[in-house]
Amino acid sequence: MSSRSSPSPSFLFNAVRRLEVAAGASARLGDTAQAWKPASGPAQALVVTDAFLHRSGLLAPALQSLAAAGWQVRVYDGVLPDPSEAVVLAAAELARGVDLVIGFGGGSSMDTAKVVAVLARPGNTLTLAQLYGVESVRAERLPLIQLPTTAGTGSEVTRIAILTTGEHTKAGIVNSALLADHVLLDATLTLGLPPAVTAATGIDAMVHAIEAYTSALKKNPLSDLLAREALRLLGAHLLRAVEQGSDVTAREQMLIGAMLAGMAFENAPVAAVHALAYPLGGVYHLPHGLSNALVLPHVLRFNRPAAEPLYAELAEVLLPGAGGDDASRCDALLTYADGLCARTGLPARLRDCHIPADALPELARQAMGQQRLLQNNPRPVTEADALAIYQAAW
Repeated sequence: MSSRSSPSPSFLFNAVRRLEVAAGASARLGDTAQAWKPASGPAQALVVTDAFLHRSGLLAPALQSLAAAGWQVRVYDGVLPDPSEAVVLAAAELARGVDLVIGFGGGSSMDTAKVVAVLARPGNTLTLAQLYGVESVRAERLPLIQLPTTAGTGSEVTRIAILTTGEHTKAGIVNSALLADHVLLDATLTLGLPPAVTAATGIDAMVHAIEAYTSALKKNPLSDLLAREALRLLGAHLLRAVEQGSDVTAREQMLIGAMLAGMAFENAPVAAVHALAYPLGGVYHLPHGLSNALVLPHVLRFNRPAAEPLYAELAEVLLPGAGGDDASRCDALLTYADGLCARTGLPARLRDCHIPADALPELARQAMGQQRLLQNNPRPVTEADALAIYQAAW
């Protein structure tokens, strides 16, 4: 669907309840949390994070602020990339009896916190298995605050959690109960991100914006507005954030861009780039943002026959100097995508990530299991198409 045609007149837009952008605000987390402090008895909170962040000291100011505000805090720091069901259940067990759940970290920590807030709610009778799927059950949760420490996943503003369910398999939970009560974007939390992580997560956010803008089923005027502004901010600040990691302004603009992209794809879901990226992460444990970056230009080229006018519009946002007709501006976008990995210091080919050529057919087979995502692609994708895209990326 092109934005030049009339979008569907009816659409549903989901959003978090409250959003705060303020450098250094994580050190005032205790003040933020007061809104959910019980009127009597001890106030207890669970912080869901990973061991590296806990050891690094990045979490310390937030913990001190919570303690000063009278909160008794438990920390679950066992979150790993692509969190497993076992991680979620262990965190949920530690959360029994708490009044508030706080996600602190990247997408894995925030996804885990979302599900834990549901499972640990007093009186909850739902099992983890019942939550899988799109709004499969009506759920309620404990109060939830999210603090992202990377600018990429957008998990802080979505009702989506992706969990690892087997050795190489993942499943998604999409439920309105997962939308946070309060999202706090504190750019100082992202200052220590290495260049490669900054690049991969930033490109992940750019993919969210691009795929939301071309989403076949639920694209709408609000998601378009958010996707365009997200891509503008991300494109203007990605290289600065990669090359000048202590630039707080660039870091904050990246956080805002990633959040806007998250709000866009929360309502106009992602498609084939993510569908082909998931097997790369599941089988070869590539970081999610890198997986997206590796297949992005090749999916764009595949989608071109169906999405050229939309790609031309995005070129105007991302590359203000791009001119000419739709074909010329689409060419400019594809050229930009082709060079994105090289410009940000990431490997550009699947073979550079030690993925053997004979593995590509199995990756294509697994990608076809992502029909929840593939249905949103502007052009239908067959298994043969998926294989050809992987071969182009190899």
